[in-house]
Amino acid sequence: MIAYLAQATGAPTPTLVLDASLVPPEEPDIRAVLTTVRSWLAANGHHDVLKFALVTPSAHPLFDLDYRFVQGLPDGPGHFDFRGSCGHSILSSVLAADTLGWLPGLAPGSRVRVRVLNNGDHVVCEVDEARRDGGTFTVHFVQDSDRALEDLLLTGRARDLLLTTSGLHEASLVATGNPYVFVDAESLGLASRQELFEAGEETYERLQQIRTAAATTLGWPPESVFPKIAAVGSYEPGRLAVRAISVPSWHPTLALTGATCLAAAAAIPGTVPAGLLERAGAGLDDIVVDTPRSTTRIAASLGTTADARSALLWVSIGDKHAHLRGPAKIPELSTYLYQEAPSWQPASA
Repeated sequence: MIAYLAQATGAPTPTLVLDASLVPPEEPDIRAVLTTVRSWLAANGHHDVLKFALVTPSAHPLFDLDYRFVQGLPDGPGHFDFRGSCGHSILSSVLAADTLGWLPGLAPGSRVRVRVLNNGDHVVCEVDEARRDGGTFTVHFVQDSDRALEDLLLTGRARDLLLTTSGLHEASLVATGNPYVFVDAESLGLASRQELFEAGEETYERLQQIRTAAATTLGWPPESVFPKIAAVGSYEPGRLAVRAISVPSWHPTLALTGATCLAAAAAIPGTVPAGLLERAGAGLDDIVVDTPRSTTRIAASLGTTADARSALLWVSIGDKHAHLRGPAKIPELSTYLYQEAPSWQPASA
């Protein structure tokens, strides 16, 4: 089986993209396959790969690709989390699918429509620039127009108080793209963007405790990587500063799903991000987010549901770069071939 290694700029680790049609569909079988894959990766100098994408051409007429994300956990080759999604890995999957001939060919202006099987998300990757080994994209997370903004609140409340050993922490628990916990960075004693970006192990552990408390509140397993967590600050006019936790450590930037969820949270009155965006004097049409390694611009579009409640229509994140690192031929997977890969050609005009 030939897989492909790819990485989006700003992602904490590369992604290994596998043809989903060649892998058994059930989670225990996928776990066995990926355990073998991780052992091969470790033996061949790819210890840093913790993201896995199972991709195939979509049978659904509205989509080009079906995508399933699996997060490898750092505590062992057989440990994975099958919840949630990863926008950076979606970009890696688009590049691999193009190499496999599953797409008509990436060119500026073309759009690749991805159905996320983990959570039902609809993601459109619009090509801004195409290169032989990569490209630049604007990523659109398209939402259900009949789902009200308040329905994105995991507890039904704009803010929750979470108890940890360091005290009570006010946070907003929101789910779009991935479930996230948002806390005000200043409530953690981080009085500037520099303090937020240079915060070390103590702040990391406090955020992990808050994240675990949120998981407990939701009745979710605390050992899962979900919900994710990010500290958000409003230190300069017109922009936010964000520091997020990923696997296995601090996120170098902000996940695309995190950017989407941040925009959704900022659109909901009373949430931590909404208050910080208002303090910054910024709007939903251009949310400028500084992270330790880059600046991201996010735009959110709102509409109304059938019963006239506010709804999130889509979130767009521009200037996202990804590149293909190359194929990875994994001979140990020959015994796992599930079925022949279907041939696919674009329909003729």
